[in-house]
Amino acid sequence: MHPIGRFVVIAGLAIAGGAGYWMLKGGIAEAARIDPANADAVTRGRTIYARECAACHGKNLEGQVRDWKRRLPDGSIPAPPHDETGHTWHHDGQQLFDVTKHGRLKASGGAFASNMPGFGDRLTDRQIWDVLSYIKSRWPEAVQRRHDEIERRVNAQQAR
Repeated sequence: MHPIGRFVVIAGLAIAGGAGYWMLKGGIAEAARIDPANADAVTRGRTIYARECAACHGKNLEGQVRDWKRRLPDGSIPAPPHDETGHTWHHDGQQLFDVTKHGRLKASGGAFASNMPGFGDRLTDRQIWDVLSYIKSRWPEAVQRRHDEIERRVNAQQAR
């Protein structure tokens, strides 16, 4: 390999390594989580939720219909509530992110019939985390703490 080509490869690897270190030490990886205490994220998430989610999941996170667990004729369930009466808080943040980004059907590997579309082509990852931060900020403190415990358990399992 030509010396200049070798230099370009080494420089590229150094830059990539530095970027990876930055991401792990507080860049993208640190920001990519649900953070209901982050007022800016919650404010951005509220705006995005109103525009992208409220039509199905309700202006106040109440869901599409009262009996949201009853399957529709196509086998899917109505849009569930995202408040404390629903099941959203039973899922860890990464699952919620994946469902929002890819849609319920794809995120479940085809296991769940759902009309929930993926928003990965309309929202950035940061915007999805902001929406999830807004949703969690609306839960009572006791539900937020229970969700935090779910997150800790999942993270501990993944670390093994």
